Amino acid sequence: MSEIKIVSVLVPIPVSHAYSYKVSSATEVGVGSFVQVPVAGRTLCGFVVSVDTHISGDEKPVSYDKLRAISRVFNCPALKAETIAFLRFVSQYTMTPLGLIARLVLCVPAALDPEEQGVGLRYCGGEVERLTAARLRVLELVRDGAVWTRSGLAHAAGTSPSVVEGLKALGVLEEAVLPISPLVAQANPDFCPPILEGDQKAAAVFLQEGVSSSRFQVFLLDGVTGSGKTEVYFEAVAQALREGKQILILLPEIALTQQFLDRFHARFGALAAEWHSDLAPRRRERVWRQVAEGHVRIVAGARSALFLPFQNLGLIVVDEEHDSAYKQEERIFYHARDMAVARGSFEQCPVILSSATPSVESQVNVLWGRYQRVHLSSRFQAAALPTLKAVDMRKGGVGKGRFISFALEDALKQTLDKGEQSLLFLNRRGYAPLTLCRICGYRFHCMECSSWLVEHRLQGCLKCHHCGHCQPIPEACCECGTLDHLAACGPGVERIAEETQKLFPQARLLILSTDLKGGVGQLRRELESITNGTVDIIIGTQLVAKGHHFPGLSLVGVIDADLSLANGDLRAGERTFQLLSQVTGRAGRMGLDSLGLLQTYQPDHPVIQALLLQQRDDFYVRELAVRQKHYLPPYGRFAALIISSKMRKIAENYARVLRQAAPVVQNVSLMGPAEAPLAMVRGRYRFRLLLHGPRSFDMQGFIQTMLAQAPKMPSVVRVQIDIDPQSFL
Repeated sequence: MSEIKIVSVLVPIPVSHAYSYKVSSATEVGVGSFVQVPVAGRTLCGFVVSVDTHISGDEKPVSYDKLRAISRVFNCPALKAETIAFLRFVSQYTMTPLGLIARLVLCVPAALDPEEQGVGLRYCGGEVERLTAARLRVLELVRDGAVWTRSGLAHAAGTSPSVVEGLKALGVLEEAVLPISPLVAQANPDFCPPILEGDQKAAAVFLQEGVSSSRFQVFLLDGVTGSGKTEVYFEAVAQALREGKQILILLPEIALTQQFLDRFHARFGALAAEWHSDLAPRRRERVWRQVAEGHVRIVAGARSALFLPFQNLGLIVVDEEHDSAYKQEERIFYHARDMAVARGSFEQCPVILSSATPSVESQVNVLWGRYQRVHLSSRFQAAALPTLKAVDMRKGGVGKGRFISFALEDALKQTLDKGEQSLLFLNRRGYAPLTLCRICGYRFHCMECSSWLVEHRLQGCLKCHHCGHCQPIPEACCECGTLDHLAACGPGVERIAEETQKLFPQARLLILSTDLKGGVGQLRRELESITNGTVDIIIGTQLVAKGHHFPGLSLVGVIDADLSLANGDLRAGERTFQLLSQVTGRAGRMGLDSLGLLQTYQPDHPVIQALLLQQRDDFYVRELAVRQKHYLPPYGRFAALIISSKMRKIAENYARVLRQAAPVVQNVSLMGPAEAPLAMVRGRYRFRLLLHGPRSFDMQGFIQTMLAQAPKMPSVVRVQIDIDPQSFL
């Protein structure tokens, strides 16, 4: 009797269920197999999540004859059951259709087919009567049986391609399939190990033991900026390599990747494979495929690297784990740090979270015994932390129309005289955040979003930072028509660069911002120029705070230390402390005497004082006490629902309908609906419901009940759900 197979296949469309297909008994297919299937008049790639087998003599399933057959099974390593379980968890946690989560894995369908293999030549025996010197050199190279490309063999032998073809014609060489070239060379765990001492050495040994245990555990690698955290977790990476495991290292910013790869190469003698949105399509296909085949052992990438099809994942590292860039806030709302911990639990591998300024959530997980803290108390190789001072802007000390105080100007001059580098930090892109008419008061704003247009003078445009709308900088007010009376209000990094150039015309300046032309490649070249010392003064946004290593930097000036303190976010204090600690921590990493100047109108603010006195632990104690008192995360939980539509009234009405459908639960509050702080984005009006409950409360269950009890959602309405939001816009 033959077998009848029915497989459930998950495809990358916004549905929460798999589709059933029949498979012939001769077809080899199992859970995790990648297949091609017909779906609603088109053909899609997917993967099998279950297989049901029936004996042909048994009664057939009722719908068997109506089922369509799978089109093909790809010659590709199957997705592990642990990975499929992880994808289900992400779907349930984020309340996102499972098909959309599957799309994160099926992001390069061309990689499901094996790489095309070229044809080369290899030695097949035989003697050559006229053995010239050129022919002899060729034969000496091929006698080991290796397969060569024609051009590669001719080049290595120092002869012409015709000599190689002549040997083939004589039957001495034959055609053979070329092996697939590895994407990156194999890293050597013992290539150039660092000399670690004290805390660093003990931490490295502890993490290596964690890797060797081959079980799930989370380590918080916590140490001041420049304390050698990267060197320490590299030793855990080395241990995973020795044990034949794959490693994933997450980075918060793709601009960081090149500098990280350089450090990785210096330690291991080879590169890690990159994974991020800026990779060329063919490169992405090869990385995905070679990860699935186990040929790529180490991946360094952005948050989406979490969904690569690893076969033997033995270690996950989340560098700069506190960074808000790890939160995905488009379409699928997830935090890569938290999902990295989840994937580690499914894969039964250790996870290392590394940061000089850990998130409050990670700190609390240490207190609760969920994570193990690995602490580095001093800077690597005896480098000293920068001295931090406040510049009290309430007392003047800054010229009219200027943003750089006299104290900071003097410090810049002294640093230039010493031949060292300075960094001016302002977390505001462009030239000015607002342009207004001095005659009628009109403020230039985006017609599709409730936000001002930011002037980008270097690009000659006013730009919306939410939808990307761009328009030329006008000469006249579009409201009253008055010429030449438009004022740029407030500073951005371009304006600070303009002021700096006037103060120091001979200095070599560089603006470091994601807005500048040239993309990631240009950004990497600029970072390299800083490292090489061809820049005197860097003017940058938060991009400069993301783990960069600037060996010649000895001065950091923060233009507006108060900027993020007043945004009303529950994490405003935490993020300000983290950001300014990271920015000032760029200085003095190679032993230079270093200084950080914070321009502030609130020098007595607890966050500013904690920074100046370098009382990190005291800051966290106070922050945790406030969070616990008010049941704020991680002692309580939030979930946000954004209800949006092109028509304001429809969005508002459906938000009210959802509110009325919500169950009443003790100690759980549902706030709203109210206009979201960012009330319109891309022409869609936005209303928000905010759910607040205890830490153990089932947010997902509450929201599912509310949605189920509400009337059917109008087709013009969109509801976005953000569990444990990081932003409240």
